[in-house]
Amino acid sequence: MSWKINLISDTVTKPTQGMLEAMMHAEVGDDVFNEDPTVQQLEDRLAQMFGHEAGLFCPSGTMTNQIAIKAHTQPLDEMICDVQSHVYQYEVGGYAFHSQIAVNPIHGDQGKLSVKLLQDQVKAPFDWLPRTKLVVLENTCNRAGGNYYALSEMQSIAEFCKQHQLTLHLDGARIFNALVASGQSAMEIGPIFDSISICLSKGLGAPIGSVLIGNKSWIQYCRRIRKVMGGGMRQVGILAAAGFYALDHHILRLNEDHSRAKMIEAALLRTNYVASVIPVSTNIIIFNLIPELSPQSFIDQLRSHGINASAFGKQSVRFVTHMYNDDEMIEEVCEVLEKKIIV
Repeated sequence: MSWKINLISDTVTKPTQGMLEAMMHAEVGDDVFNEDPTVQQLEDRLAQMFGHEAGLFCPSGTMTNQIAIKAHTQPLDEMICDVQSHVYQYEVGGYAFHSQIAVNPIHGDQGKLSVKLLQDQVKAPFDWLPRTKLVVLENTCNRAGGNYYALSEMQSIAEFCKQHQLTLHLDGARIFNALVASGQSAMEIGPIFDSISICLSKGLGAPIGSVLIGNKSWIQYCRRIRKVMGGGMRQVGILAAAGFYALDHHILRLNEDHSRAKMIEAALLRTNYVASVIPVSTNIIIFNLIPELSPQSFIDQLRSHGINASAFGKQSVRFVTHMYNDDEMIEEVCEVLEKKIIV
């Protein structure tokens, strides 16, 4: 169904006219044979942008995360992540299915891990325990309302991982939202991690694609894992060209999404049916309704006004702003929220 205003996710964006033209004129080859020049250029560009040696283009962020987990671990190892993280909540238990590892999901601070939380989580080397091997961070933190890490927080965790011979992976599904909001640079955060999954859809507006970056020999190994997972694609430069266009045109405009999310946050705080709002940091707004108003009733009322959103828990709802929203749309959303919702 086509909604007048769709806030269900930033994955609903479609290619702009400029992006479509870039895709139509992309130079292509067979990427399974490593002969697609547009894919190679995109992989190299993102690797260099974040201070890494090589990249691997894949259909989705779930695939890049699962490839990284598989390549960093062996069966009977353990991964540590936040209990709210995408790799734990929304990737169908892929860490167990693909990699045969255990997971230690920690209750972090608004989606974020810290050295304090990690301190006592590394398993002793007993035969009856999994071997703690990998730490996965998510930035921004989806289920924590788009919260993001300070540079010093990531650096401290990286130092802890080095001290304990742990590998550190970043799920950067919305990494550019974090960079724009924090003022950090890609070169500042890139070398902190052993690997990073970088999504080109969502806020950047490409129709598909994520790039996994790391050192050259490790990425070469990841190519084999991508193949066995069914991610080897042929003339995929058409899709890589969309990612190129997104990097050139859609990063700085993410500030607009963040500002519009703050507008919605302010409107929600002026209502009498919202119990709490997770402080908005980027483009995700998560809020709790009072017991008298169910998420389904609330969403049904929104949809009657042409606005789509999603329930995000027993009493929670999530909005996500993106490039297909403009100020006029957000003003309309705020008016509905403040004047037309019946408890």
